Amino acid sequence: MPVLTVQTETNVQQPEVSLSKLWWVFAFFVVSGFCGLVYEVVWIRLAMASFGVTTALASIVISMFMAGLGLGSWGAGVLARRFLGGNGRIALRIYAIAELMVGVSSLAVPSELKLGRQLLQHFGSFGAWQSSSYYILAGIWIAIALVPWCACMGATFPLLMAVIRQVAKNSSERSFSYLYIANVIGALVGTIASAFVLIELLGFHGTLCVAGGLNIILALSAFAISIFLTLSQSVDKPAAPAEKHSNLYGLPKYAVLFLLFTTGLVSMGMEVVWIREFTPYLGNVVYAFASILAVYLMATVMGSLDYRSNAVSKRPEQSAGTWILLAFFAVLPVVFVDPLLNLGGHFDAVRLCGIGIFCALAGYLTPLLVDSWSSGDPGRAGTAYAVNIAGSIVGPLIAGFWLLPWLGERWAVFALSVPLFAIAGLLAFRKTSGAPPLKTSGMGPRLRFALITAVALLLFSVSHDFESIFTSRVVRRDYAATVIATGKGFDRIVLVNGVGMTRLTPLTKNMVHIPLALMSRPPQNGLVICFGMGTSFRSMLSWGIPTTAVDLIPSVPKLFWYFHDDAAKVASSPLAHIVIDDGRRFLDGSNQLYDVIVVDPPPPAAAAGSSLLYSREFYGVIKNHLRKDGILQIWYPLLGDAATKASIARALKESFPYVRAFPSTDSSGIYFLASMEPITLPASTVMATRMPAAAVSDLLEWTPQNTAESQFDSVLLHEVPLESLIAPDPRVPAIQDDQPINEYYLLRNWFGLYR
Repeated sequence: MPVLTVQTETNVQQPEVSLSKLWWVFAFFVVSGFCGLVYEVVWIRLAMASFGVTTALASIVISMFMAGLGLGSWGAGVLARRFLGGNGRIALRIYAIAELMVGVSSLAVPSELKLGRQLLQHFGSFGAWQSSSYYILAGIWIAIALVPWCACMGATFPLLMAVIRQVAKNSSERSFSYLYIANVIGALVGTIASAFVLIELLGFHGTLCVAGGLNIILALSAFAISIFLTLSQSVDKPAAPAEKHSNLYGLPKYAVLFLLFTTGLVSMGMEVVWIREFTPYLGNVVYAFASILAVYLMATVMGSLDYRSNAVSKRPEQSAGTWILLAFFAVLPVVFVDPLLNLGGHFDAVRLCGIGIFCALAGYLTPLLVDSWSSGDPGRAGTAYAVNIAGSIVGPLIAGFWLLPWLGERWAVFALSVPLFAIAGLLAFRKTSGAPPLKTSGMGPRLRFALITAVALLLFSVSHDFESIFTSRVVRRDYAATVIATGKGFDRIVLVNGVGMTRLTPLTKNMVHIPLALMSRPPQNGLVICFGMGTSFRSMLSWGIPTTAVDLIPSVPKLFWYFHDDAAKVASSPLAHIVIDDGRRFLDGSNQLYDVIVVDPPPPAAAAGSSLLYSREFYGVIKNHLRKDGILQIWYPLLGDAATKASIARALKESFPYVRAFPSTDSSGIYFLASMEPITLPASTVMATRMPAAAVSDLLEWTPQNTAESQFDSVLLHEVPLESLIAPDPRVPAIQDDQPINEYYLLRNWFGLYR
């Protein structure tokens, strides 16, 4: 690059710095991207712990996070254009302040979310469970808690672009893509480090402290460098940027912003659909979700690097043909997740490759569009990036609350690809007057568009949804999940997003009948958290007591009839109450006391979010809703490692003065019974006499035992001491909201590392 000269404040000419020598700018954004991803992941989880593990709540958090980024990007762009001029020194110092504020958020946001939970508990009926007013209040508070800090994150793009524009003006035209690559690389590292290392070793708050410390280091480093810039760099106001790419592809001036909005909408909408599509193959554990995000980010980095390497030799207009490829590879994942395409157990991981090329192409086009619109001007870049983020807000909402419930995964992919095919068709059939003709390799753009579109339609038409592997099935979809009921007789199962939840078994009856029969007085009411097939709910109602069942997934209780012939009669009982909500949040909004609370967390034991039903904090909530002699029943499926079992047992031991454990007759799990008063085991004959006739009939409905006494004895005569469950791994701490021992386990299992 030829050496240029610029004027310093003392009118002494200094050589302009090459962009390649601004390694610290790149490093800043790698670290910043790392921290941003960590904040997003941890804040979502902390918000769920405070306001409820619901899809609506997660969507609110993501929307507020992205809204803050967009607001900050736009606002900092305006600031750079109107007030900073060419003063890179001031821009860098404002950037330092922004990073410092982001660092402060690592301590502030958790406290703000906890405060919001406490405030909502005092709003009475206006903040009642499962009400729109509750989500309005929660959304307002989450916006207050997140948007200001996220705005500081979003402001960093235009601010550092302003620095680059001063100190490396000759290379600043594509400065956005330079920072974009660094940011995505940081996000990729943050995904891997947080999911696979940091959270397991440090917990959520410790991970936030790491990110906050890095932000503070960035702030101090930026301020120190700004002192050097004051002495040696120009503060001349740059000339207004040329808008030579504002009519990209020969389209109207503002079409680039529409394209940016579309790429944000489709990419983030696709990510929501992919999570549901890949869950049947990868499982519902945090590592599966992290893997999807890691592939997404890695491919985005590769696409962005390809754009940077070709930016000098290729005109932006030559990317017109990329849009049809983007549309085609948006459809291709439906082939990779086709359940009939089964090449062995290891193929499930290979399925992720189906999203890679699409992400790479999106990673190529997004920085190209922003660079084309901004030409290095931080103000225009801030606007363009804010528009892209706006699409990223709308996309998940459309996909999660409209496309998936109405169309399902496969057709949702098709619907999201339609705007891309429309753009590709527009570019293929547009008039080229005013734009140089594009070179093609023997095939015109119109023919290529027609051919690729035909192939995409063919592949889509021969693909299948996951439920097609079940000959007999009933499928229900909603904003939270796809629920499948299938099988006949005792082989009937229910699957949520392709993961089996439960089956028809006496185990789910014992969860109810044992604690109710242990009570020395007639029970008055009960609560079942996690509806499943409705067996426990049905069993509790057989005692003739008011029974409430709570489940996160709206479609799960709707399939009650598939598993029980008397479901309609049971559900219509005046004693029956079915609630669609997060069980923990439901209890927070209720003043009701219960004699028995039955909790059957969804399998596997490592399922994402399941720790919130096993944690000490959850048991603290439970204690506030149990009568003095009430009993909590927690079911633990023996599908996890020894540390998980020990951690769950320890959490119960530290929360309740009296805890007893009984293995199931088939050794598939453990019934934990906990209470604030001693749990006395009377003779099985005494327990049987406490049961109504309908309850006895329900207890024996599926068991080979002939009497209630023998059924109780088959479980209660095999009690295991709580200490024997903790002893195999005494080092492990109790599960807490901040320490989800059961969900993060790789370092413990592979290397024996503990927090």
